[in-house]
Amino acid sequence: MTEPSIDAPLVDRVAMLSVHTSPIAELGGPDSGGMNVYVNELGRWLARTGINVDIFTRRTDTVTPRVLELDDGLRLIQIEAGPPHRIHKDELFCHMPDFASDMAYFALQQGVRYDVVHGHYWLSGWAAQLLKEHWHAPTVHMYHTMAHLKNAVANGEHRETILRLQIERRLVDIADGLVAANPHERKEMIDRLGASPDQIHLVPPGVDLELFQPHDQQQARAELGLPDGPLVLFVGRIDPVKGIDTLFDGFKRLCESRDWDGQPPTLLFIGGTIDEDRGESGMDEDLRQVKADAEALGIEDRIMFLGSISREVLPLYYSAADVCTVPSRYESFGLVAVEAMACGTPIVASRVGGLQFTIQDQQSGILVPHSDHVALASGLERALTDEALVRKMTAGARRAAIRYSWQMVSSSVVDVYQQLVDGPVPEPVRIAR
Repeated sequence: MTEPSIDAPLVDRVAMLSVHTSPIAELGGPDSGGMNVYVNELGRWLARTGINVDIFTRRTDTVTPRVLELDDGLRLIQIEAGPPHRIHKDELFCHMPDFASDMAYFALQQGVRYDVVHGHYWLSGWAAQLLKEHWHAPTVHMYHTMAHLKNAVANGEHRETILRLQIERRLVDIADGLVAANPHERKEMIDRLGASPDQIHLVPPGVDLELFQPHDQQQARAELGLPDGPLVLFVGRIDPVKGIDTLFDGFKRLCESRDWDGQPPTLLFIGGTIDEDRGESGMDEDLRQVKADAEALGIEDRIMFLGSISREVLPLYYSAADVCTVPSRYESFGLVAVEAMACGTPIVASRVGGLQFTIQDQQSGILVPHSDHVALASGLERALTDEALVRKMTAGARRAAIRYSWQMVSSSVVDVYQQLVDGPVPEPVRIAR
């Protein structure tokens, strides 16, 4: 990935769509994770180049102002589409015409036009295409996750809908450009969705290297009030695709693998939400179920359920831990892994999706088969006991993360925009509702 010059803005104004989740939503919730961080950070870095960025998201309350100024040149716009409260994302598709219409109305009110429309996730991609009836601007789409890859590892209850599968295939035909986070995703777009190789731009997500950097481990533990002994860290949404069942089975096996000199490992579990005023009784339903699963395995006393943690504090947790684990069944990129590596923390992760490209096996982390708790436990044990390998991975982790600086990534995204703006002007597309 080259680093083009961006001394002056190459486009003037960009519309970003994040329909089903706001980029400023509290992380750790049902629909709040790496994509939220990606949209927020990309918007901020594009704004630093002088590009005006408006991020459009669906209104889910009645109190948030229509327009929020997030930074110089960066605004978050609440769009009226469906009821003003959270509804399941599978129920949002029927509201996309309203979403597109309210976006078009907002642009008319403001007297602005957009050079590029950038959709994130399949719902946003579809809304972006509907806007071609109103705006004469090229569209860029980033899937973030793809339905057929999630279905390959999901059970019946958690499988993605046929509608999503159909729309993701259709977006290949009508989007002017596609962004792939890694070579595996690019290949899937070509082989399974029928995309043209020339249509795809390979640009990985980024990491804030100013925020995520190493801290002294003992100081971090003292500041956070964490125990001594081996610490294993998990950060993620509570979702079957994150492999939490594999994590708990593997962690139980890890604890029983040796006597640990009287100090067995502790698992720091960051995810879900906890009402601080109510303590443990304030856990959300998903987190309560996860805790019950740990109790059924007899490992609840070795796990600290921490709920959602602000991004500003996360670097301390990464630095305090001996190893961070990402046992997902599917990851498009694996932002948690890259954030941990930026803090110099070794990774034990599944060899799936983007993780197999962001992590260099035996260099910055250890890759294991997904859904294999025995292999996960073995990888964690090595990361906690093999001192020579740990030194090697600690040094390699930070070096690996530097490849994903937001300066590099945002420059590449601007290049994508410019290629589309310089290309043939797209004709408005009529899409049957």
